Amino acid sequence: MVRKPGKTKPYHHIGVIGAGSWGTALALAAANAGRTVSLWARQPAIAAQMRAARENTAYLPGVPLPDAIVPTAELAEAATAEAVVMAVPAQHLRAALGTAAAFLKSGVPVVITAKGVELGSGKFLHEVLAEAAPDAEPAILSGPSFARDVARRLPTAVTIAARMEVALRLQAALGSAWFRPYASDDLTGVALGGAAKNVYAIACGIVEGLRLGESARAALLARSFAELCRLGDALGGRIETLMGLSGLGDLVLSATSLSSRNFAFGVALGGGTPRDALLAADRPLAEGVATAPALLARARRHAIELPVAEAVAQILDGSLALETAVSRLMMRPLKTE
Repeated sequence: MVRKPGKTKPYHHIGVIGAGSWGTALALAAANAGRTVSLWARQPAIAAQMRAARENTAYLPGVPLPDAIVPTAELAEAATAEAVVMAVPAQHLRAALGTAAAFLKSGVPVVITAKGVELGSGKFLHEVLAEAAPDAEPAILSGPSFARDVARRLPTAVTIAARMEVALRLQAALGSAWFRPYASDDLTGVALGGAAKNVYAIACGIVEGLRLGESARAALLARSFAELCRLGDALGGRIETLMGLSGLGDLVLSATSLSSRNFAFGVALGGGTPRDALLAADRPLAEGVATAPALLARARRHAIELPVAEAVAQILDGSLALETAVSRLMMRPLKTE
């Protein structure tokens, strides 16, 4: 019998690996839920700055860090916590887990917060976790959320997927009046929703940048969600998960807001900014760029067609012009919905 969240014992010491804007925001969520947090920064200077100023001026300026958050440059301090949050980009997750694995306790929940598919292997991030830290308890936190909103205590709801007993404990550990996690045991559905929405957010941004109109963007958003559901069904994800916060909810937010790095990337690309300029090292990271070809490769293994995701991948690798992509999608054979 599943215990109710109110009767579930929370994890009291949370380690957050990665002190970027999202890692810092989640550290704030945990601290405001009454937890003690060890926040690890890869650069010792960043950790020292946070300890001195009680603020992450590099990634989340203007938001005070409460005393419950202990910034550190010692990985062991965060990795030996009761539950560990991995707030590192998708394409760096395997390396980060490889380094942290030496300190992780057997059975410790490791919560993945990045959204993507690993290039090369085509694996979802909980599958990467299973290989890189096999003794850890896999978990995923995903949903319609921006770091700045979470840090400012604006109402936010997300999904935490794990084995249900673990998901409920993580829910109890992180939940508050303004940060509401919903528990799930559908890791595949939550992982897919978070990864795919970045690709489709780029597509919707391109439509916006090309000034094709709101009707076109709404149609593309709906067809993107249909692709997501087709692939989810093939992979064993549940339709109710894909229709929830970590699927449709995250897709709608990411594909309509300029605060989304992926949507903003697409808008700039559709507006004429050269692809190489957008991919420069000093530009904000758009996870959908790396996810598009990896998602497409995963879908092909299951013989699932993803015409929107395929068009995005080909636009990004330079093999398909923007205008050609639009006409190709519009001229696909007519069929029933």
